[in-house]
Amino acid sequence: MSLLRSSLAATALVLLASAPVAAQQPALVGDLLRDVAEVKSKLVSLAEAMPAGTYDWRPMEGVRSVAEVYKHLSSDNYLLAAVAGHEAPASTGIKGDDYRTAVAYEGRSMSKAEVVDAVKASFDHVEMALGATSRAELNETLSVFGMDMTGRGLWILTVTHLHEHLGQSIAYARANGVVPPWSR
Repeated sequence: MSLLRSSLAATALVLLASAPVAAQQPALVGDLLRDVAEVKSKLVSLAEAMPAGTYDWRPMEGVRSVAEVYKHLSSDNYLLAAVAGHEAPASTGIKGDDYRTAVAYEGRSMSKAEVVDAVKASFDHVEMALGATSRAELNETLSVFGMDMTGRGLWILTVTHLHEHLGQSIAYARANGVVPPWSR
């Protein structure tokens, strides 16, 4: 009987020690991850549905083109995750403490396929970074574009930024006769 108790106690310790990070996170992270996954699905499907010939289209001078919008949201996905302490892949050149590196990333010349791949990869990075965020990190104070905000505020900013550009991308698509795939 004591062997059984010892075995159960050992099993319980192993389970507690190996509890997933998600169990230690507040519901906010799970809610944001679900939202990011939905926005990712829509933006990726829209980026794929836009003909390559529309990637240089812009509604007026001085406004981002279709490709520039996708490159911008990709660069900011990496940048904002880096500000939260999750370094961007070296291949992006993006540093969390230097906005100019995100601007340089956005200025890269890319084909439609490369832009779509960049969008997908940047979302994978955001999902990884957000999923690895602990309760303590959500409450940390960070410097974001010269302002102090919590990690929680940064992730909310990240998600609202994605929604802003989802709306912009829908308008761009409709202006070019493309129906968003999920609304057909």
